[in-house]
Amino acid sequence: MPEHSLIELRGLTKVYVMGSEEVRALDGIDLDIDRAEYVTIMGPSGSGKSTLMNLIGCLDTPTDGDYRLEGELVSNLDDDELAAIRNRRIGFIFQTFNLLPRATSLENVELPLIYARVTPADRKERAAQALTKVDLANRLDHRPNELSGGQRQRVAIARALVTEPSILLADEPTGNLDTKTGNEIMALFQQLHADGQTIIVVTHDPAVATLGERTIRLIDGRITEDVRQTQAAAG
Repeated sequence: MPEHSLIELRGLTKVYVMGSEEVRALDGIDLDIDRAEYVTIMGPSGSGKSTLMNLIGCLDTPTDGDYRLEGELVSNLDDDELAAIRNRRIGFIFQTFNLLPRATSLENVELPLIYARVTPADRKERAAQALTKVDLANRLDHRPNELSGGQRQRVAIARALVTEPSILLADEPTGNLDTKTGNEIMALFQQLHADGQTIIVVTHDPAVATLGERTIRLIDGRITEDVRQTQAAAG
């Protein structure tokens, strides 16, 4: 049997019912993403990119179609099973960082390991390693209000990495950062990708999108473009 892609979407559809109206947020998406790919997803507001991210991230389930993650059919799992997959296989990075304000960097990064029932000693060691990986070894005991925006996003990236996830899933990761700091965060993503991490970034920023090796464009819940950057450069 051929090896599965990391992500396989077939006929993925998401319909929201708004009163008497049905909104097709996704309309039959077919998509494969391989291990160690760096993919950016673009599209105007209402294109379905956030819905697609929520489905890939197992935060929601499709109305129709199949989603396989590492060969496992996850589109039909219940909430508890989806939560286990999120905690084990998917690292989330959000525009607003989503850090606990009273917790230190180390404690924020430890959080997913608490849910995974990792022992306290292992948690601290792995969290410290993750923070070192994002160049914050000297900020372990700092709370979010003692950090710059870029440092807060690095803490969030370390938290996403600490479970060694199959996918790093980032939603507008530079949206709350100035251009210089945003560029530093995207350079970190490129380093993580060079180390073999699979990365999916949802963005409206063309400059951010070009940093991936493949860009998928959505309009009205459908893929209108799927371009590898080498192809774009050659064209």
